[in-house]
Amino acid sequence: MTLVRAKKHLGQHFLTDKNIATKIVDSLRPENKYSQVLEVGPGMGILSDILLEKTEYEVHLIDIDTESFEFLQKKYPKLGTRLINADFLEMDFAAVFNGPLGIIGNFPYNISSQILFKVLDNRQQVVEVVGMFQKEVAERCAAKPGSKEYGILSVFLQAYYKVEYLFTVKAGVFSPPPKVLSAVIRLTRNTIEHLDCDEKLFWQVVKAGFNQRRKTLRNALSSLINKEKMTGEALLDLRAERLSVGDFVKITKQITANR
Repeated sequence: MTLVRAKKHLGQHFLTDKNIATKIVDSLRPENKYSQVLEVGPGMGILSDILLEKTEYEVHLIDIDTESFEFLQKKYPKLGTRLINADFLEMDFAAVFNGPLGIIGNFPYNISSQILFKVLDNRQQVVEVVGMFQKEVAERCAAKPGSKEYGILSVFLQAYYKVEYLFTVKAGVFSPPPKVLSAVIRLTRNTIEHLDCDEKLFWQVVKAGFNQRRKTLRNALSSLINKEKMTGEALLDLRAERLSVGDFVKITKQITANR
């Protein structure tokens, strides 16, 4: 079978180490009450080989690369319509999956943030994600308040998911090797259906705070807050990177109450 060429414009770096592939797949936890798993960007199927041996999952594969898709069609003829040639970012989850699902993948590093925001948009269905990202992105996802890595992505993900940094992966186990270190993280959906505030305003507050992260929130949020009514709020004297998800919820509720 002809091998698939890694394409730079798709950010493809194919994992070649089966031990790491096994470790990634074993990081999924079906006890989180899902049986459907979607693998994003399977390439030549190093994760898929292991996934498809697991009887507890109904496995679906999605790849935008036509060459990969044709390769996988020959490799896994029994998959049928569960092998999808499409853009994950454009996928309608509700049309394909009935109920909760897990997502797994060695994700293209050039669209890491878009993948994570796609997960957030579908958080009512996506109960778990295990994925390989650029180490820097993985650290941002799992960062805690007060660290320089903590930012917009950290807050949005941690509002709805428990984020765990699982392990670091060296460049030598990929073909071609990336110029950066990689890392695997796990997102597990928490019990929060909706934040205890205006969620749209919460997103605005978090973005405004971090877009001017050197300023205190009192200044960074000047277009959103009623300064006269919120003079006594001590959280506004901090920078965004110091606030937890709960702190951002508190400020959002106060902005709503004082408008």
